[in-house]
Amino acid sequence: MFDCSLRPLRSLRFRQPNRATAALIAIAVVAAIAPLPPSFVERVYSTGVYAAIQPALTTVSNVAPFALLDVLIVLVAAAWLVLLLRDVVRRRRPRAVAVAALRRTVVWAATVYLVFLCTWGFNYRRLRLVETLQFDAASVTPAAARDAAASAVGDLNRLHDPAHASGWPEAGAVDPGLARSFARAVADVEKRPRVTVGRPKATLLDWYFRRAGIDGMTDPVFLETLVARDVLPFERPFVTAHEWSHLAGIADEGEANFVAWLACVRGSNGDRYSASLLLYGELARSLGARDRAEIGARLAAGPRDDLRAIRERIQRHLNPRVAAAGWRVYDSYLKANRVEAGTASYAEVVRLVLGVRFGEGLRPLRR
Repeated sequence: MFDCSLRPLRSLRFRQPNRATAALIAIAVVAAIAPLPPSFVERVYSTGVYAAIQPALTTVSNVAPFALLDVLIVLVAAAWLVLLLRDVVRRRRPRAVAVAALRRTVVWAATVYLVFLCTWGFNYRRLRLVETLQFDAASVTPAAARDAAASAVGDLNRLHDPAHASGWPEAGAVDPGLARSFARAVADVEKRPRVTVGRPKATLLDWYFRRAGIDGMTDPVFLETLVARDVLPFERPFVTAHEWSHLAGIADEGEANFVAWLACVRGSNGDRYSASLLLYGELARSLGARDRAEIGARLAAGPRDDLRAIRERIQRHLNPRVAAAGWRVYDSYLKANRVEAGTASYAEVVRLVLGVRFGEGLRPLRR
């Protein structure tokens, strides 16, 4: 006899979400492991799709005086807890509640990952700057690093007084001069339309930033620029330009440092001083103990005090366990996104500064 009850329809209604769930997870897995050619990602996504959506997303997020990422995190966490409570009330059995929560978490994680890839994440798979710029690996030598560190010390000693005399813009403000020099730097290293820079914002993640030793972050969903509240005025230009480099689609941390350095050295005395602080610190870590001590002794009192202030700022709130765990997670995250050096990629700025060939006006030469 033909069954005209609603039982078959109810059965169909439950199976359909399962198929959709499986499809969503499968798409996320394929997207994670698919070997897309970097040249394809560069042409279609980084200088195509992403270059089109970045100005729109950042323009919208700049309007909000708060971090939209904070709102998203709070809403998602609240929704997850509400649904968990609903499952506890309806299902009652702990195993059933756990299964439902796990399935929901996997589906939501897959969704977030796909959104991340579309709004920013595919930039991890683009061509590296050493492939698009004229780069001479033979120029990256200990002697060259020592000379560059000595030059950075000279810049710090010379720029300290005029930089501190002119001061730096207040936290949360976009410096028009830095934005202009940043636009020139981006135009020199890649072929893409003008980047819309982000308004530096504080975030609810600041508690974690300070305890993990993190200075800033680029929101990969709304494409915002987030900067730790305790970053010192003479650090802000470089930290901000570094995050703007991520907005430009430069995903690798060392490459973002390079573009930020390139922007700051073309800016005001304060911007150039900020860039020299970063470059000196990276170069000093690449030197042997004797060279590091000898060149460090050349620092004048002013730059020495500023470097000490940076160290004290970081140590004031740093939690070694939180920092170690956070950097391990981030190292795994970078490697999972095809940054083979992981967190060590931050030091790539030294190789780029020493190995990239420059034209007139410190303009990197393209291949």
